[in-house]
Amino acid sequence: MRNPQLNANGELTHLLTIEGLPREILTHILDTATSFISIAERDVKKVPLLRGKSVFNLFFESSTRTRTTFEIAAKRLSADVVNLNINTSSQSKGESLLDTIDNLAAMNADMFVVRHSQSGAAHMIARHLAPHFHVINAGDGRHAHPTQGLLDAYTIRHFKKDFRGLSVAIVGDILHSRVARSLIHALNTLGTTDLRAIGPQTLMPSGVEQLGIRVYHDMSEGLRNCDVIVMLRLQNERMRGPLLPSAQEFFKTFGLTPEKLALAKPDAIVMHPGPMNRGVEIDSSVADGPQAVILQQVTFGIAVRMAVMSIVASH
Repeated sequence: MRNPQLNANGELTHLLTIEGLPREILTHILDTATSFISIAERDVKKVPLLRGKSVFNLFFESSTRTRTTFEIAAKRLSADVVNLNINTSSQSKGESLLDTIDNLAAMNADMFVVRHSQSGAAHMIARHLAPHFHVINAGDGRHAHPTQGLLDAYTIRHFKKDFRGLSVAIVGDILHSRVARSLIHALNTLGTTDLRAIGPQTLMPSGVEQLGIRVYHDMSEGLRNCDVIVMLRLQNERMRGPLLPSAQEFFKTFGLTPEKLALAKPDAIVMHPGPMNRGVEIDSSVADGPQAVILQQVTFGIAVRMAVMSIVASH
């Protein structure tokens, strides 16, 4: 069965999930992002690749960082950008998701950037629309956050040059993290063989080992000789019932402190997709320390999202 993200020629027309995409496409996105990094340093931070195109940011879930970076990315590509606050729009008046999409499509939209609390929402929209529209998934439920996975992969490649031979530890609330799923799929495809998931049993998805990842419930074991540490936020808004004794207890066992960071390699980098809870999953001295590349992730995110938009719009 053909991948719904690809056209008949195998070219990317939507970005819905990293799962199932070939390595060549992921590498093409990362290489294209590199060419956009320098645009931020120019006086005029624009290229004309999406001039005349309309990009609709549809955020059914609140987000500051992701929505803003998508907006900046689209504007740097010279697109016209429309941001919709769905909570105060027709959705709250009872209109169905696909009716909303049809009305926006009738306004000559070219691309939809969609964040939704329901897993599969972006796939449903992509299936519903005519082939000349493009859909980018900006996070759907617990399922996927492909541009975050790609910008994390870009950050790792920038600092570590190659994916092979790396030990990457993903720490915290893996159960509720679409970011973790997307990054695991990306790193598996790009050739990382030592992937580690660290967290309490209650926040570990069942069967996660089938994704080619080793599970640890002890930070000392899991972090030993790691090259990359990715800390995840506790997603309290997705938790049903108490899965942890307390945030303080979680920090004591799974929070990244200077002492725990010292177990990793001396040149290990520390990442976090944000928003960051200091004193819950990460100590401030680590978040602000020399090994943290958290703000660089945000900068790279704009270039990666520019790359994805320019690639899908060209097919």
